[in-house]
Amino acid sequence: MALAHKQLEVERIPWHFTEKEAIAFSGQEKVPIIVDGEQVVFDSWNIANYLEKTYPNQPSLLGCSQAKAQALFIKNWDEKVLTPALLPILIYNVFEHIDAKDKAYFRENREQKLGKTLEEFKEVKQSQIDNFRTILSPLKETLNQQPFLAGEKPNFADYIIFARFQFARSISPIKLLETNDPVNMWREKMLDLFNGLARQSLGYN
Repeated sequence: MALAHKQLEVERIPWHFTEKEAIAFSGQEKVPIIVDGEQVVFDSWNIANYLEKTYPNQPSLLGCSQAKAQALFIKNWDEKVLTPALLPILIYNVFEHIDAKDKAYFRENREQKLGKTLEEFKEVKQSQIDNFRTILSPLKETLNQQPFLAGEKPNFADYIIFARFQFARSISPIKLLETNDPVNMWREKMLDLFNGLARQSLGYN
């Protein structure tokens, strides 16, 4: 979404959890990674800042310094609050959808981190969904008053949070949001951006 916002052409390369050698050139083991000429940049926040600096004449992802600071808060809130609440809801669905060659690695890695078997996450309770929706309250109140987190138009703050819902959409049939929830209405608008770029990806409703 950030690259589309910047109106940049991109070649996407599929990747598996176990293909660490394929991204060894980046000096670390996580995605996303972009390669722009001779420049290699990893981590979504680093990528956004790189794109802003390198392509200043394209539409801004982060806006003014105040907007950038607010986007940084959204990034940290997502990583420390939103994602930890979402992960237990989705993790078994992730395991079901990943390639067979990644399953053993994924199981060992995630069970070690979580201290539970993946099967213990298979049954998702309504209380988990309710808790997740409660965590979304600041987003709901914001989006009840304006079209996007960034205001009248989306910026990187919107893309940070939307990435979580797009990830959920790609691997799980679980209904995280009520139809009339302002967050769901925002999600629908995000799916339609850039000629429906996100909606074109395979996923559930």
